[in-house]
Formats: sequence, structure tokens, C-alpha cells
Amino acid sequence: MKPNQSLQLTLAILKPHVVKSPFALQSIRDLIIDEGFKVVRSRRTIIKPMEAELFYADHKKKFFYNRLLTFMCSGPSDIHILAAKDAILKWRRLMGPTKVYHAQFDAPDSIRGKYGLSDTRNATHGSDSPESAAHEIGIFFKDFSTEQWYESEEIFYNLGMIKFDPLAFVHTIDKSQDKSEAKPNLE
Repeated sequence: MKPNQSLQLTLAILKPHVVKSPFALQSIRDLIIDEGFKVVRSRRTIIKPMEAELFYADHKKKFFYNRLLTFMCSGPSDIHILAAKDAILKWRRLMGPTKVYHAQFDAPDSIRGKYGLSDTRNATHGSDSPESAAHEIGIFFKDFSTEQWYESEEIFYNLGMIKFDPLAFVHTIDKSQDKSEAKPNLE
């Protein structure tokens, strides 16, 4: 990866109970766009047990591990690769504290404060570092290369040479624009 990247990638998961609630899902999607995130890749899927085991391997010895795996595989989740300046920190602030009771009292306007039901059903996931983002993205987007994105796609996102497809909930590169006319993303 380039040392002075102006955009950062993070993995965002909207968990099954959120996807089942059209109001909550639309509210979170609106927040993602309103906060200036670019949706680089997007998919809705029922997470497979093997993916969940790989994703939550760090929690394997914890008491909530089986409950977490069962929940995450219980229905569709929306999984997104988001890009923004300081995307990891920005997304984690929007999500709020991991523990829902903390979120409800300390950050009631956060995603988890509004839509979290319990510590397992806390509405969202977000990567905690660039390294974990690259690892987590690799689990759910096997054909996506973080390094290749920075080398060949990031410039289009920075120059604003993208268009948003609200139905697919993803930004795509719009190469029909002239680079000299494109406005750089200053967020």
C-alpha cells in the first residue's frame, strides 16, 4: 500500500436484525452516504459458518462465541467496503460503543445506540485497524485486492469520478468524466 493514502478502506457489516428492519436499514444507509463514505463494494449474503468461524477466530474461546456465530449466520447481512478519509475511525464513531448498554447511555445517537439489541446483536461491525480491514475484506470479498484498489481505483474516488447506484448501494467508477473536470474529494 502507498504510505500517503488520502482514502482509507474499512469493512462494515450490517447484521441480520438490521437487514430485516427496512426502517433501520435505510436509516443506516442514509447515514453512510450523508457522512461522505464511498461504498466501494457491497453485497447481501447469509454468512456461511466457515466464513463466520474465520471472521470471529479471535473470539473462539469466549463464552459468547457460539451464540455470535449462530446469530451471524441466521439471516442476510449487508457487507460493505467503505472508503473515506480516516474511514476506520469515522465508521467506529458512527457505530458507537460495542456494548449496547454503553452505546444507549454514552452515545444514544450512534447506530448501536439506536439499533443495537444486545452485545451480540449490536447492529454493526467495523474494522479496528488497516490490517484487520484488509484481512476482513479478504474473507468476504475474495476477488478484491486492497493493494490493487489503491493502485488503480482510489484515484477515481479521490477525483469524484464515481456515480452512486442506490439500488445496488455502491459507487462505481465513471470513466466517462474528464479527469480535468473532476472535482477532488476534499472530505
